Amino acid sequence: MFDPFIVAVALIVVLTLAAMPVGEAMLAGTIIYLALSGQDVGIAAETILQSLLGSYSLIAIPLFILAADIMNVGSIADRLMHFSHALVGRFKGGLGHVNIVSSVIFSGMSGSAVADAVGMGRVEIQMMTKSGHIPVSYAAALTAASATIGPIIPPSIPMVLYALVSDASVGYLFAAGIVPGLLMAASMFVVNTWMSHRRDFPTDDSVPLRELPSATIKALPALLLPVILLGGIYSGVMTPTEAAAVAAAYALLVSVLLYRSVSFAQFYRTLLQSGRSTASVGILVAGALAFNYVIAKEDIPAQIALWISGYEFSALGFLLFVNILFLILGCFIDAGAILLIFVPILIPTVNALGIDIIHFGVVVVVNAMIGLITPPYGMLLFIVANFTKQPLRLIVRDLAPFIIGLLIILLIITVFPDFVLFLPRMLGYQG
Repeated sequence: MFDPFIVAVALIVVLTLAAMPVGEAMLAGTIIYLALSGQDVGIAAETILQSLLGSYSLIAIPLFILAADIMNVGSIADRLMHFSHALVGRFKGGLGHVNIVSSVIFSGMSGSAVADAVGMGRVEIQMMTKSGHIPVSYAAALTAASATIGPIIPPSIPMVLYALVSDASVGYLFAAGIVPGLLMAASMFVVNTWMSHRRDFPTDDSVPLRELPSATIKALPALLLPVILLGGIYSGVMTPTEAAAVAAAYALLVSVLLYRSVSFAQFYRTLLQSGRSTASVGILVAGALAFNYVIAKEDIPAQIALWISGYEFSALGFLLFVNILFLILGCFIDAGAILLIFVPILIPTVNALGIDIIHFGVVVVVNAMIGLITPPYGMLLFIVANFTKQPLRLIVRDLAPFIIGLLIILLIITVFPDFVLFLPRMLGYQG
């Protein structure tokens, strides 16, 4: 007699390797497990519904997706790019710096690495390569790297998913991501400056300083969005979910009424695109919630905790172990699947070792974002490769220094939790 759990896991692996979406593979594995163990297969649907009914924060995901899609279809990206160019374009490696600053600003609006790469990415790559002096593969690599900042600086869809499985506060998670996100951007500035000198990239014609006020005014409505979102959340005026609704409404009003850059037809197509993206995330969440029932039924978290206790890990040792594990998983598994499948297994051990749940969340999300740019299956690699028609090996070659920089930042925030917890504690977090 085959073990139902082993059969379920094997089925998920086979279906995933056969290119079935991970969420659907997990649903199939769950149903097979229930059938083989003699349980009612309706438990899968019941588990999903019960989990979703108590997850008000999940509503934020489709709203943040819609806000990002509206900003991408309008002229917001162009205005942000011009503002960033006026701000940092005058320095060595200026076009790369513009790319990074644009992603930092956009990350305060979208909460999605993919949205950043798809929307800002096209504009950033075209800007960097139009003179012909910067290799397309380098522009693609920097664009992929800078897109990883998107879900670290709030708002953040991956942090909402982490909050779903850990019961952590979304608001404190958002605050905890600000400093690590800025550190990631700083590491990219350093790497881009070094690469620009090493490869002798020319300095672009800078925007005169006298034009900076004009560029700021033109971009101001877009620049105000992160201020409105974070100010509303941390002043207690709105919850993160309500902030997501405000973000979508604000992006629509600015794009349609102020910038007049979105037609009704474009808005309709944007709604369809957002619906497809939301459905994709929804299937992943549903599959993970159903499979988490299987994990709980098999008592996997307790077994993992017992196994880890045999090695007498310290809190730091466990975090370093998790970093290595998740960095390896990130080479092969989608970031959302890592957060929804593996994090619930580890949460009991995290609590037992006294690791702060907010600190752990940021470390895990940064790990997952690095996974988006690591071969062979980094999603951002395929997105920028599709834009540029560049071989993956060239993009990966130019990405290597940025990945090293991000790994250094990951190590810093792992070893020194105060980089993560400084802002949440200022806002009242007691952890």
